[in-house]
Amino acid sequence: MIKANNFKIILILGLLTALGPFSIDMYLPGFSGIATDLNTTVAKVAMTLSSYFIGISAGQLLYGPLLDRYGRKIPLFTGLLVYIFASLGCVFVKDIDNFIGLRFIQAIGSCAATVASVSMVRDLFPVKEIPKVFSMLMLVVGLSPMLAPTVGGYVTANFGWQMVFVILMCLGIIILLASHFGLPTTYTPDATISLKPKPIIKNFWSVLKEPQFYTYAFTGAISFSGLFTYVAASPILFMDIFQVDAKTYGWIFAFMSCSFIGASQLNSVLLRKYTSEQMIFSALITQSVIILIFLITALNNLLGLYETIGLLFLYLGCLGISNPNTAGLTLAPFTKNTGSASALMGAIQLGLGAVASFAVGTFVINSMIPMILIMTTTTITALFILQIGKRTIKVKH
Repeated sequence: MIKANNFKIILILGLLTALGPFSIDMYLPGFSGIATDLNTTVAKVAMTLSSYFIGISAGQLLYGPLLDRYGRKIPLFTGLLVYIFASLGCVFVKDIDNFIGLRFIQAIGSCAATVASVSMVRDLFPVKEIPKVFSMLMLVVGLSPMLAPTVGGYVTANFGWQMVFVILMCLGIIILLASHFGLPTTYTPDATISLKPKPIIKNFWSVLKEPQFYTYAFTGAISFSGLFTYVAASPILFMDIFQVDAKTYGWIFAFMSCSFIGASQLNSVLLRKYTSEQMIFSALITQSVIILIFLITALNNLLGLYETIGLLFLYLGCLGISNPNTAGLTLAPFTKNTGSASALMGAIQLGLGAVASFAVGTFVINSMIPMILIMTTTTITALFILQIGKRTIKVKH
């Protein structure tokens, strides 16, 4: 592939991947306003995050076989249209239950972009290049949590939270047009891929029982659910517990994103010297030490706003290093079932994210300790799964 063309393709793939995070992060500063306008609580508004994660997780399994059967573009464009109309519906919503439902539909639409972009990376780039490409995508994706809450805070303050969903609708239209005109046809539709439930389940099972897939998919997903925990808890943590306003919250969120972006770019440099396997292990060990320090200091009431920001910054940096490597190693064994593999990887990641965000909505009310306990559990569990799973890969190969 022509090098000059790679930049444009990675940029569009980054936009596709960023649609989900933008849809998650941009309305966070509006939680208090949404709760007031829809006559509900901030904790109930947080359930719209859970429904989004459930939708994006379930939708991944829907689009995986469709992308393998019909090629990448038709399912992608269909999903983006669903996203655009659901975003429009969110502008006019009048009660919290409808809002939760529309966020679910919006997620079903947006995850077409997520699965298609991951599948296209596997289509277009050699296996050894995939972790580096994912790190480059992280740069584009990482800008979304930097820009989204900051922009969302100002938009909400000046125009109301409904305007956020107008902007998301317009973003969906721009991405649809960019994908149509800027992306090559990367995959020939495969008519042998059945869309009946039994063959689809059999296909997913054949992917799931590959030791390299389940080891790195679950290691990455469980570790990464710490990020979902932070995202779901952050409005409560900063705006309710530490009493910062919507604009300040947006800036804090943007600052935190620098950690994730910077680490993912550092990962590209470190991959010249170290393997992806070494990077994942080192990141998880460091992450475990950081979260245990976080837990001990929180239990002893030693954390103010700045200490909390500092520890979260370091924690998110570890995720920025491990995530591109777990994604690359998860997909590496597949050529034929790439769509299904990337869909299943995403479904596992986002399904666990939904569980984590639901736990936040249930337990994180007036203390940060439940958030830290969830993050400690996910980190230690991911490290345990990595160590057990690596043995099964060695046995198989």
